[in-house]
Amino acid sequence: MKVARFVLKIVALSLAAAAAVCAVIAYWDGLAELYDSARGKLQRTACASEYDDYEE
Repeated sequence: MKVARFVLKIVALSLAAAAAVCAVIAYWDGLAELYDSARGKLQRTACASEYDDYEE
């Protein structure tokens, strides 16, 4: 009985990993857009000067 539980746990773990991989593949475009927009926002705020708000 212990062996059966262990095998079922391994099967469940492998199915969960396969589902995670499939989800990443299915939403790859959305994840790439999210990453690009977040990286752009971080770069803008990291390089911003405290005087950028003032007009000359």
